Amino acid sequence: MSHVILHDYFRSSASYRVRIGLNLKGIEYRSTMVNLVTSEQSQAAYHELNPQGFVPLLEIDGHRLTQSLAILDYMDAIHKQPPFVPHDPAERSHVLAMALVVACDIHPLNNLRVLRYLRGPLGHSQDESDVWYRHWIAEGLPALEAMAAKSAGQWLNGDAVSLADICLVPQLYNARRNDIPLDAYPTLVRIDAAACQHPAFAAAHPDRQEQPA
Repeated sequence: MSHVILHDYFRSSASYRVRIGLNLKGIEYRSTMVNLVTSEQSQAAYHELNPQGFVPLLEIDGHRLTQSLAILDYMDAIHKQPPFVPHDPAERSHVLAMALVVACDIHPLNNLRVLRYLRGPLGHSQDESDVWYRHWIAEGLPALEAMAAKSAGQWLNGDAVSLADICLVPQLYNARRNDIPLDAYPTLVRIDAAACQHPAFAAAHPDRQEQPA
């Protein structure tokens, strides 16, 4: 395998997911930081690599892959163990649904570019932006808690790590950073706590990544 490069930002939820996935699959990689705070992702040089100007971008096997779930799907197709989704069709659908609650219904609405648009062109205050952020967390996590309660074991779906867990951990990290109470989500909190003791998850934590000076 050629050298694997992850274009990354330490607090990006989507990048955090990919770091977890790379660690779980045992794929060695080099991380290069794209500073979202200084809008490095908007520069022409980065847009040549990723026309959307998002992180993560993974350079692997001669490809430039974008979008975290698509990157994780590629990893799962090339490196079979551990599988990120179950073989059983119903379980697979359930895992994907839990992952998408985070990746499609919560995270995009609270992404940095959305929050900047609220505070910039739309003229909302920081307090209003914070209310927006908390609202979408409060919409998504109760549903995820209910979905997980039906299938959880050691992980969100039984006793095997899955794509849903990979999406859960970065989302709860961000919730805590924004002082959002999590007492109403005991299943999610329990699984997050166990996941963060797993070496692959622990090594992907933002505190263990390169950070801006």
